[in-house]
Amino acid sequence: MIPRTIVVAGATGQVGKPVAKALAAQGNEVHGLARFKDPIVREEMVAAGVTCHAVDLIEPDLSTVPTELDHLLNFAVTKTGRWDKDLAANADAAGLLMQHCRKAKSVLHCSSTAVYAPTGGEPMREDSPLGQDHHQYMMPTYSTAKTAAESVASFAAKAFDLPTTIARLCVPYGDEGGWPIFHLMMAQGGQPIPVHTDGSRYNVIHHEDIISQIPALLEAATTPATILNWGSDDVVSVEEWTRFMCDIAGAPEPTFAPTDHTIPSAVIDTERSRAVLGPCAVDWQTGFRRLAETLA
Repeated sequence: MIPRTIVVAGATGQVGKPVAKALAAQGNEVHGLARFKDPIVREEMVAAGVTCHAVDLIEPDLSTVPTELDHLLNFAVTKTGRWDKDLAANADAAGLLMQHCRKAKSVLHCSSTAVYAPTGGEPMREDSPLGQDHHQYMMPTYSTAKTAAESVASFAAKAFDLPTTIARLCVPYGDEGGWPIFHLMMAQGGQPIPVHTDGSRYNVIHHEDIISQIPALLEAATTPATILNWGSDDVVSVEEWTRFMCDIAGAPEPTFAPTDHTIPSAVIDTERSRAVLGPCAVDWQTGFRRLAETLA
């Protein structure tokens, strides 16, 4: 891979952090954007070869961020629960980033399957209806802010003639963590784990597959924007992955609490994304075994 200049927004997040570090390790000039309030995290990123820019996307100052670049990757997400702040940091900031980086060859805007209206576990295609908030009981602004950010990114791709891929990520995880590790921790603490009454099934995807698919996602960028679901073909339930990790970690048998007040299933149709991205390399059993052994 020819070294590139890449701007990664959300460089300290659960997905952005391993992506930024991996891209720097490949010899790219990586500029990471985050608030960088934790000096230890900043030192870790600098040591990994990432140039750090302290940017708060609620009121972004992008003056230090390069305008001569090859690619913009936007993994940033803000979940304060305040509508004004979260719409500014997720939607407005997406447009401001793309405006600032409009000389880029391509953009990857990371969205979420939370933009879809719940289907009760039926696979959701890229043209499936958007709507009712998946996350309203846990993160009241999240789904709406993600939908708004997609709209802004779609507009910016057209306005700046900027090839863009909008990738709707399902459940990411890796050796450094992810949502499923909280379920293992709850089981270790004897706490019942909430699962949706209509099911809690998702297409999981390991950080290694996320990283390996970045080039293809950037190659797929178009104007108007390309929209793709992003996840593996493995559909796994919260109950299934928690029991699997508990067995490996020697944790107590988990208990579950069915409720309507949690995130429902988000099963995606992967036909279009497989044609563009190819297969994932890390099957869920291998990935979750590594996760449990690393973090248990």
